[in-house]
Amino acid sequence: MKPMHLRHAMPAIRGRVEAQASLAPFTWFRVGGPAEWLARPADAEDLRALLAALDPGTPLTVLGAASNLIIRDGGLPGVVLRLPARGFGGVTVEADGVIAGAAALDATVAEHAAAGGLAGLEFLSGIPGSIGGAIAMNAGAYGCEIVDVLDWVEIATLGGLVRLDAAELALSYRHARLPERSVVTRARLRAAPGDPAQIAARMGEIRTARETTQPVRARTGGSTFRNPEGYKAPSLKAWALIDAAGCRGLARGCAQVSEKHCNFLLNTGGATAADLEALGEEVRARVLAHSGIDLHWEIKRIGVPG
Repeated sequence: MKPMHLRHAMPAIRGRVEAQASLAPFTWFRVGGPAEWLARPADAEDLRALLAALDPGTPLTVLGAASNLIIRDGGLPGVVLRLPARGFGGVTVEADGVIAGAAALDATVAEHAAAGGLAGLEFLSGIPGSIGGAIAMNAGAYGCEIVDVLDWVEIATLGGLVRLDAAELALSYRHARLPERSVVTRARLRAAPGDPAQIAARMGEIRTARETTQPVRARTGGSTFRNPEGYKAPSLKAWALIDAAGCRGLARGCAQVSEKHCNFLLNTGGATAADLEALGEEVRARVLAHSGIDLHWEIKRIGVPG
């Protein structure tokens, strides 16, 4: 694959900057082209300075844990931001909540809360991602969403660091209304004192449920399609519609619909982003032909086609 031509200037920062950086190793699918520039700011102030110095015409993409993302084979133009754990991964447990950096993994935050005897954040142990991404998409699982526990979020903007209350984000299904070209740096999540044994048991149930029903050890990206809105019957959930359309195990090259949970796509080794996206579109077409229901992608697909 040809390297992307450097079209945009990159301001100097104290953190790390790399041109033509491979992004595939950062994604759970292990596919995708390079970033024109990959920037890893040292801390929130370094991030703020970068945002202020960046040309407004330069594309900006924030990359979290990349657990629900397909980066296309042509890569990403402009600047890709990835917040490192050092500087953005801290977790502080308080009496009635947790303050977590954007780079802290959801499961790590759940573990800190449990160690502090706090209940209400167990659902995070079932979400494969980071807190920044969880805020940006109002992540949820096992009956809870970020909107249920978020107190405030701190974001870096062109003008500096700003703290917003949860209500100001207008959180909805897999969406948060963040200001343009802003980046989540940390957030406070509400919790309440609880029985440590019950908290541990609940987290154990979630881990067991994930490992039993989902291909958690494969190169995947989580749930591929949203459950159709307005359809409550179990037989009309996305996975059931895909199964009924005969797509379980369907393959295109090294991209495959999981046999274990058919709302998951897999890179079985050597798949491209184009393979995965084309397979997803084939699944959508088969489901539409079989049931008349148009599935919508939950996994984000970004970048330039190969």
